[in-house]
Amino acid sequence: MIEWVTLGTGPKPVPRPAATPLVWAGAFGGAPLLVALLNTTVGTDRPGLALIVLSLLAAALGVCARFTAAPGTAVLCWLFLNGFAIPPAGTLSWAGPRDTFWLACLLAAALVGTVVSRLAHARAAHHRLATVVGTPRTEPDEWPHAS
Repeated sequence: MIEWVTLGTGPKPVPRPAATPLVWAGAFGGAPLLVALLNTTVGTDRPGLALIVLSLLAAALGVCARFTAAPGTAVLCWLFLNGFAIPPAGTLSWAGPRDTFWLACLLAAALVGTVVSRLAHARAAHHRLATVVGTPRTEPDEWPHAS
């Protein structure tokens, strides 16, 4: 006997985050691309703009990442920011307060992206479960009997 069921009913699982190496590969590929684009269009004399753009990249990568990927994402973005977005290009340096602030901004952006994504998925899952649980059901005793 064939039983007809509606597709798409029932609770849907929360999407799983991407693997950490995949997120880091996105940072390793996206950060130099964005820094090169910024260096070509506005030059290397605007590290604040580069920090904002790389923070947006870190937040975007954080949306599909685990929390454990955030520090590595921030460090990879900082390496390209420090090495290629400020003069002299190609040289890593450490200026205590500036680079600490940059790392903190990039880490915060990656974490904010992850938190926002997790909250959105949890809210959607809660609404899906609330609508499934809240629907009235007919009990077997209330079914019409053929007499």
